[in-house]
Amino acid sequence: MTEGTALFHVPGLAEPARTWYKIIGDLHSKSTPLVILHGGPGACHDYLLPLTDLSVPLVFYDQIGNGKSTHLPERNGDEDFWSVELFKNELNNLLKHLGLDSRPIDIYGHSWGGMLAAEWAVTQSSSNLRRLIISNSLASMDTWRIGITSLRKQLPEDVQVVLDEAEKSQNFETPEYADAIEVFYKRHLSLARPYPAPEVEAALNWFEADGTTYGTMYGPSELSITGSLRNWTIVPELHKIKVPTLLINAVNDEAQDVTMQPFADNIENSKWVKLDNAAHFSHVDQREEYIRHIQDFLE
Repeated sequence: MTEGTALFHVPGLAEPARTWYKIIGDLHSKSTPLVILHGGPGACHDYLLPLTDLSVPLVFYDQIGNGKSTHLPERNGDEDFWSVELFKNELNNLLKHLGLDSRPIDIYGHSWGGMLAAEWAVTQSSSNLRRLIISNSLASMDTWRIGITSLRKQLPEDVQVVLDEAEKSQNFETPEYADAIEVFYKRHLSLARPYPAPEVEAALNWFEADGTTYGTMYGPSELSITGSLRNWTIVPELHKIKVPTLLINAVNDEAQDVTMQPFADNIENSKWVKLDNAAHFSHVDQREEYIRHIQDFLE
């Protein structure tokens, strides 16, 4: 295991940002390394550590804005700064730093990481991409809303009332709202019990420690999408992805079929796996089966 930081020069910052990374395995082996893009934005690498069950070299990193990378709380609410382009540039910078910009690599993205992976995969920078994994993610915010709204309507009526009142008042800091969101999370974030599993807790703790990127790009919670990604879509570009692509979601997932379907429809060489008895953190809820599907795909 190797840890380090890559200097990342960002226009508008007085000093370079630092992207923290961790390598597990030997990047110089014959196996193609898998670069892991975490979700959130701002959930950090910790919650994806079950992927260490894979028998390939792994590159984890924390995207700037949280975790062990540079924090920029002074940029909270700055939608122009916290852009998809920023994180694509950070990924390219990290790959160059690690010497992975000119040799075959595989990319894995979970949730927001899947959005970022798809965004990167349609660019010229992805010419060395061998295989792509998009897990529990979304092809557009419009289709994501359709799925989320459907799940929300299945919540107990008293929970829905609390959620509606919070959105009307724009007060998302009450204990009642926290309790209502937890009802949704227990159904659609992770089915592992006791809740929260350590991986779930790790992601939620990072949002609490520094919610700059999540709050600015997504919103106050999974059920209130007010950030800069509110109108995001990658659907018109998906036909550009030509590499073998594995799609994963789950029956109880926030990422319902309606938001995964455009990936399957528009990526010609794709395979879609849907897991039972699992939610958004499928890698926690059905760890063994999840890892097996990815290992088989990479091999």
